[in-house]
Amino acid sequence: MTEQIESIFLFNQDAPLIFTRFYFWAFFAFVLALYSIIYKKEKPRNAYLFLVSLFFYYKTSGFFFLLLIFSTIVDFFIGRTIYRSDNKLKKKLFLALSIVVNLGVLSYYKYSGFFVDSFNYFFDLDLQLVDLVAKWTNQFAGTHFTIDKIILPVGISFFTFQTISYSVDIFRGKLKPVNSIIDFGFYVSFFPQLVAGPIVRASEFIPQLYKKYNITKADFGIAIFMILNGLLKKLFISDYIAVNFIDRVFSNPMTFSGFENLMALYGYSIQVYADFSGYTDIAIGVALLMGFRLPVNFNSPYKALHTGEFWKRWHISLSTWLKDYLYIPLGGNRKGKTRTNINLMLTMLLGGLWHGASWQFVIWGGLNGIGLIIYKNWRKISPFRDNRTWAVRFYAIFLTFNFITATRIWFRAESMEAANGIMHQITNAFDFAQIGEIIIVYKNIFALMVLALFIHWLPVSFKNRYKSWFVEMPQWAKVITTVIIIFIIWQVRTADLQPFIYFQF
Repeated sequence: MTEQIESIFLFNQDAPLIFTRFYFWAFFAFVLALYSIIYKKEKPRNAYLFLVSLFFYYKTSGFFFLLLIFSTIVDFFIGRTIYRSDNKLKKKLFLALSIVVNLGVLSYYKYSGFFVDSFNYFFDLDLQLVDLVAKWTNQFAGTHFTIDKIILPVGISFFTFQTISYSVDIFRGKLKPVNSIIDFGFYVSFFPQLVAGPIVRASEFIPQLYKKYNITKADFGIAIFMILNGLLKKLFISDYIAVNFIDRVFSNPMTFSGFENLMALYGYSIQVYADFSGYTDIAIGVALLMGFRLPVNFNSPYKALHTGEFWKRWHISLSTWLKDYLYIPLGGNRKGKTRTNINLMLTMLLGGLWHGASWQFVIWGGLNGIGLIIYKNWRKISPFRDNRTWAVRFYAIFLTFNFITATRIWFRAESMEAANGIMHQITNAFDFAQIGEIIIVYKNIFALMVLALFIHWLPVSFKNRYKSWFVEMPQWAKVITTVIIIFIIWQVRTADLQPFIYFQF
């Protein structure tokens, strides 16, 4: 009995609280049950959701929930100080303090190892990484945390960017500060999007804290549809092709042919989209059931005609954040061609580093920056600029998809050696004679990949029709459809549940 209680209330790093575990849905059912009693009362509702969000983060990341509380307290008071000050210099100093504190915490946990390894490599040093926070905690509190490595708190990149945008928007006069630290804490920690986005702007979300609960019958149908759609993407597509094919190839690319490496790359493009957009779909659905609306984070990115359009369709909340809080403040496209290209490259390089603390992500970001710069220059002289025929669109989509997929060699490879191995196998060991046999061996995987891309490339109008069809179903039909989909997911799920890819960012 004691073990069961501990499993419910205590953090277990081997079984974090994620959307694909039954425990999460039991947790959410309990949250909704109590929420149904207090949802009409603004202050108790916000306080309640703040507390359950903290519990969710504790069950996901352990005592790192204290870091979330720290970030909440710091930015709540800094935001109020910025707003109340009439002194421009004081406003700037406190904005700088918010940015320094937030990026300082993010850099410590996410980039300390990267900096130490880089210094050791470039200056031939032998510096050892020590988690000073864990060391001090052990000294003063008698704990026994590991100090020879720094563990990355789940979702730190997401809530850090949210709190920075809050301070910046107050400084710019686009937002008034929240009066209650409980309400602000709720905004920062709202559990559906806390650990993998979308990155929610305070100006979009905070006004919802003070609106009456309002969810229509259609909203309810959309919420259920989004949850089921997300679970299908994650468990039926992403996890299945990852466990049964992609992970095997990327773990040891030199033992697989060039064709298998190439197909694993295409598979990873499908996997990472299904995984991340699947999480976002579930987050949007769960939030909507509680009366809160999160922004769309994906818009069929593999339909993009060029790299610029891809980044308007992929991880939209991050792309727009980088544009509004980095690219435009750097000068955007207002200071000439050369400066525009530099600003684009800096934005994409830092966007790459946001995804991960390694030179592979720097390379990935740099390649995307080069892609954006080449497109900006090519479109001025392109003979196809005003051509919208199906052949030109097909060529543009094909080229963009393949470029984005190629850059993911460095995004997914487990090391630079592995990335080099993938390129070597594709260019030197394609093994054309074995392609037919490989297709037969992996026929189920490849068929699912083709199906996933086919669905992705369906017209939006068609997708909206089957979404509306589900929403307009009578309740009994929704229940039957939901049970059937859950049964299918249960049958194809992998034995070991895979964490969402963007948890590591």
